[in-house]
Amino acid sequence: MASFIFRRQFTIEWGQCDPAGIAFNSRFFEMFDVNTWLLFEAALGVTAHQLGETFGIIGIPLVDARANFLKSPRFGDEVELASRVTEFRRSSFDVDHKLTVGGELAVEGGETRVWAARDRDDPEKIHGIAIPNDVIARFG
Repeated sequence: MASFIFRRQFTIEWGQCDPAGIAFNSRFFEMFDVNTWLLFEAALGVTAHQLGETFGIIGIPLVDARANFLKSPRFGDEVELASRVTEFRRSSFDVDHKLTVGGELAVEGGETRVWAARDRDDPEKIHGIAIPNDVIARFG
């Protein structure tokens, strides 16, 4: 289990909400995605655009996403989203997300992603490749 946690504070904006001012559930998956990329940028010291050049991959595509909605964040709420990798496997990994409002857990979610590269024989195909040990080590 990695110990590096990326935290980001932000405000729930009107465009993320329904007419009653409650954040749309689908928006949390966008928030999770953004936090995963920022988590990797912070841990690895390269931008999302530099991942491919630096590590010889095309990215970290999402293969599974899930969420549990405990409390409805609303327009204007100040929230914190904390994300961390909970497990690295050979070519895939899990990311855990916890969104809090006023310190109270509102939404928890998870993703499974793959460390992916183009197939050498058929560049139209992508597949998971082994995550380098030095990458895993940067997550503590």
